[in-house]
Amino acid sequence: MALQSVTDSFARVIHGLKVGHLTDHVIQRSKRMILDTLGVGFLGTRTEVFHKASEYSKIYSSNISSTVWGRPELRLPPTYAAFVNGVAIHSMDFDDTWHPATHPSGAVLPVLMALAEALPPSPKFSGLDLLLAFNVGIEVQGRLMRFSKEASDIPKRFHPPSVVGTLGSAAAASKFLGLSMTKCQEALAIAVSHAGAPMANAATQTKPLHIGNAARHGIEAAFLAMLGLQGNKKVLDLETGFGAFYAHYSPKVLPNLDSHTWLLDQQDVAFKSFPAHLGTHWVADAAASVRKHLVTDRALLPVDHIERIVLRIPDVQYVNRPFPDSEHEARHSFQYVACATLLDGGVTVPSFHKHQIHRPQVRELLGKVELEHPRDNLPSFNTLYCEISVTLDDGTTFTECSDTFYGHWRKPLSREDLQEKFRANVSGVMSCDTVERVIEGVESLEDLEDCSVLTTLLKGPHPPKMISKSI
Repeated sequence: MALQSVTDSFARVIHGLKVGHLTDHVIQRSKRMILDTLGVGFLGTRTEVFHKASEYSKIYSSNISSTVWGRPELRLPPTYAAFVNGVAIHSMDFDDTWHPATHPSGAVLPVLMALAEALPPSPKFSGLDLLLAFNVGIEVQGRLMRFSKEASDIPKRFHPPSVVGTLGSAAAASKFLGLSMTKCQEALAIAVSHAGAPMANAATQTKPLHIGNAARHGIEAAFLAMLGLQGNKKVLDLETGFGAFYAHYSPKVLPNLDSHTWLLDQQDVAFKSFPAHLGTHWVADAAASVRKHLVTDRALLPVDHIERIVLRIPDVQYVNRPFPDSEHEARHSFQYVACATLLDGGVTVPSFHKHQIHRPQVRELLGKVELEHPRDNLPSFNTLYCEISVTLDDGTTFTECSDTFYGHWRKPLSREDLQEKFRANVSGVMSCDTVERVIEGVESLEDLEDCSVLTTLLKGPHPPKMISKSI
């Protein structure tokens, strides 16, 4: 009997996992991910990059269609509804982040929401069906990232959601569509040829397309597999297959289903309290602590008396942007987030408006920032820290350090704060009554007999206005 390949083992897991395999821990964690992803997706419908992506997608039509979240007047084929909603989710870099580094939910949830709405009403897909397919998509991403040490670090070459996210999307779609084991294997092979986007497009309007494309390409891979399209049956085993994306690629056959454990059980995700690269959240936390030494009561930050600001952080070049010019650059700037926090006491959604980025006091502070890269401060979301020192013109120096910010998996957002983030993100796009019904629906997702009840709520009452032309 031939030895089982890695690709075979993935197909067996995708096809074979059942609702009964879900644990209470995984269900609770994944429901938090779903609620947060819906919220940042709705907020993202106000952005310029979402507007461009949705305008482009209008050229496509189909006899079957799915909702673009918050836009009842805009219906698209499921592949393009997933694409546009995926773009919205990542348009402000506000979506969840995992370790090894990726944004796991954005490539998967739009796929399942689009399919739940577009597929025939019989048989019905329950909330548990959705949770199972969602977690299959998350699990595949996590397993793939553990095949290379390179994937454990903040990425340098490929943006992970465009790599593992594409296969997670294909896996989730395959599970939801009930594909055979053979066709699950083909969907993975097809998805590998759709995967990959370079880090050079970080901090641009193109980066959100990485999530949108992962969602779209995953559905396409599953649909093509259903039609009998074939790919390399060992695509995950080979360095010339999925291994092309990672150095030192060492894939392993997955455990049998009877000994299956979920990675989400072992490793929670991080939820962001402001829309920027996760690495900047340590910077904001440390800067807020230093600010308490510099500002008392309601006084203003003594910008003129600050001589020097030193950030001791990992060497992550694409988040090293001394003078960001756009909102996307500012979201990927250690320096900007530090200065905005020092000046304003915190960072919020409006902090990245162009007029905020170009304030004279911000530009003055940016000119005083220096970066240092201690050898022990490695580029890993699990271990990195930020130490910040602010030196005044009289020589006084204040130093604070953050090794875990609120929202990190070691210090998770409370249920109340996660729900408040959702409410803030969807305000103005969704009625108050609908907001609470969505929260309630996600909270009790495992009890829903028909998950299309949730997709109906996502249509929204009216088109939202864009936050500003600069976003």
